[in-house]
Amino acid sequence: MLNELTKVNIEGKEILLLGTAHVSKDSVELVEQTIEKESPDFVAVELCEKRQKSLANEKKWSDTEINRVVRDGNAYLFLMQLLLANFQRKIGEDLGIRPGAEMIKAMEIAQKKGIPVALVDRDINLTLKRAFSMMSLKEKSKIFIDIISGAFEGDEVNEELLEKLKEKDIITEIMEDLGREIPSAKEVLVDERDRYIANRILNLETRKVLVVVGAGHVEGIKKIIESNSKSRKELNNEIDELEGIPQKKSRIKLIAYIIPAIFIAIVGYGFYSHGFSMTLDILWKWFLINGTLSAIGVLLAMGHPLSALTAFLAAPFTSLNPTIAAGWFAGITETWIRKPRVKDIEGMLRLNSISDYWKNRVTRILLVIAFANIGSSIGTFIALPYLAAML
Repeated sequence: MLNELTKVNIEGKEILLLGTAHVSKDSVELVEQTIEKESPDFVAVELCEKRQKSLANEKKWSDTEINRVVRDGNAYLFLMQLLLANFQRKIGEDLGIRPGAEMIKAMEIAQKKGIPVALVDRDINLTLKRAFSMMSLKEKSKIFIDIISGAFEGDEVNEELLEKLKEKDIITEIMEDLGREIPSAKEVLVDERDRYIANRILNLETRKVLVVVGAGHVEGIKKIIESNSKSRKELNNEIDELEGIPQKKSRIKLIAYIIPAIFIAIVGYGFYSHGFSMTLDILWKWFLINGTLSAIGVLLAMGHPLSALTAFLAAPFTSLNPTIAAGWFAGITETWIRKPRVKDIEGMLRLNSISDYWKNRVTRILLVIAFANIGSSIGTFIALPYLAAML
């Protein structure tokens, strides 16, 4: 379906699905030719507002947004987006074309011709949040490691990968591999987006619409459109459902509530069987183990010593409260002491190596948050068995 035009007619509406590769010069040229030839009265592109602004270089990060990421506990999500964005940019540079250039071209031509444009993809943040909410801890760890290893495999993108990118929609291959290894992620990243995009297209008031999407989505969208029997209200209800974040029972959350209960039981039994001195010893060692490992995490992220001290003081308490994390406090301290500079904010999409993530003040804040939390978690799982053995 790459660089091919698929036509679907339904209820007096002609839908033209153009499958593209997001880093292909051929796709850019084909978009221009197709708009000229078909003269659609609507152009729809596989973008959300955030991605459209990012591609158009309109998206400018600010101190306020960075602070909000830290405060809302979205550091992992933000770091994932940066890794993906930098990987895509790197591929585009090696191929000599800007990622998503065919989408920008479609919007530019449509604007010149006075053709309305619809952004029909789901918000990227919602998509990633839904994917994360449906993945297990093991799946989250795997996908994070895969992205990091892929992003920093070498100084240049593998030649074999570049050739594949020129010939076909590599995104399709990536998603197929992802589907085999992490089915829940594939469901959100591909299948759900097919439904979302198809529903948005069906809702458009138009007789002829050109839809520019990644080739991997064409077949799924086509099947959904052809089999559609939903009313406009039902389509809107499904769109609303796909924009929500599912509340999944999480083992991690369950463990987070069990940990304080175990700790209280250890402290209580220690006091009952050995008296006040044992209780103080338990509390001191809990504080020392948990705080030290969280502080070490901050230092590994090259955080400021005061950020490490903050993690040391916060971790023993946050480990007993499922609603807060030591990394948040360490991240806030790091942000306050080492405020991101303009060059750090502007350089977030020019990170070419692992060391760049440690040098940039914005990404270092994210690493401080992540490493402080990891250190605190390790400290918790070391401390509890150790304290229990003291009884």
